[in-house]
Amino acid sequence: MERVGKWLGRPRELYNLLRFKMGGGAAVMPPLDQDVLSDRLKTCYRYLNQTSRSFAAVIQALDGELRHAVCILYLVLRALDTVEDDMTISLETKVPMLHDFHSYLYQPDWRYMESKEKYKQVLEDFPTISLEFRNLAKVYRDMIADICHKMGAGMAEFLQKKVDSLQEWDKYCHYVVGLVGTGLSRLFSVLELEDPIIGLDTELANSMGVFIEKAIIIRDYLEDQLAGREFWPREVWSRYAKKLSDLAKPENIDVAVQCMNELITNALRHIPHVLTYLSRLKTQSVFNFCAIPQVMAIATLAACYNNKQVFRGVVKIRKGQAVTLMMDATNIQAVKSIMYQYVEEIYRKIPSADPSSNKTQQIIVSIQTLCLPSGTVVSHNHYSPIYLSCTVLLAALSWQYLSAMSEALEEDVQANEN
Repeated sequence: MERVGKWLGRPRELYNLLRFKMGGGAAVMPPLDQDVLSDRLKTCYRYLNQTSRSFAAVIQALDGELRHAVCILYLVLRALDTVEDDMTISLETKVPMLHDFHSYLYQPDWRYMESKEKYKQVLEDFPTISLEFRNLAKVYRDMIADICHKMGAGMAEFLQKKVDSLQEWDKYCHYVVGLVGTGLSRLFSVLELEDPIIGLDTELANSMGVFIEKAIIIRDYLEDQLAGREFWPREVWSRYAKKLSDLAKPENIDVAVQCMNELITNALRHIPHVLTYLSRLKTQSVFNFCAIPQVMAIATLAACYNNKQVFRGVVKIRKGQAVTLMMDATNIQAVKSIMYQYVEEIYRKIPSADPSSNKTQQIIVSIQTLCLPSGTVVSHNHYSPIYLSCTVLLAALSWQYLSAMSEALEEDVQANEN
């Protein structure tokens, strides 16, 4: 869960921008009323804002009790993830902790004071989080405990073995984020925020989480390597290097990029499921909550595709770009347009000599077909400038305008921070 919240900072400003985009009124997305929150719940929201960044804005866009429940869910899974990520904890200690973590929700005094991770406060002050968990309605407690139990077991499984096959990569991503997708989807249906099919179609709900996790695993290659963690599947990287760490060596940069491009192509196959899932949603706040991480994920993959910087440093979405995505992803047609834009960006960067080029082109064309109105044919023919259509020209001008707006929004957010 840590990775899900690492796209952006300053969630309050982004939350306000999102409210403005949706209609500008508190009646659409009521702000948190700090006066009616208990001190413990205020503390939980402070931890949320400190640890989840852009995801905090999305959570705070939810309504009423659901907002509090998802806040607690996030913090519980952040604490669990902090245990998994902390490489200073021995396996002898860590594996039982992961298996038992769901039981700590019912132990008022349990805390862990020896973590060296950045967000160790959620472990050190776990009694505050677990108390607010126990104050939730049973339907929320059952959902959170079930996800925590299954996720902890899955994390423990992959601590004791490497991610070998693509099938195991899917399984790992299911454990760490896909379970959240299926659990929340069941909750949306039980609360009658969404139709029963949302909770019943677990394959689509799982893809929502898996797509996000794959995008961030791909992006975080170097960070994970430096921390001693490995999440790229051996089935793929072993065709390009003897050890996964070898991909970071300058002399291997060309094959490293090819390996990454193959993983990105694999991740793109989840997009049809994502679009189908989002097209079924009817509650605005639920749609925003689900859609925004998806458009962040495709933007991340587009930034990483064929990009050597992934193996040299940090690849990030620009803050202004992220703000624009959050403001725009408020309906299914807008999300389809965003998806189309970013897979087209990937298509334009496909090297002809890339081993996965044909597969990448095929999946992109299929995605773009889903994003276009029925009957529209996707074409990637390359014409001379004299044949450029007015549509292409308009798209270029629109992109220039949106870029300028993104920069202006970024300056505005930075000004507010100062």
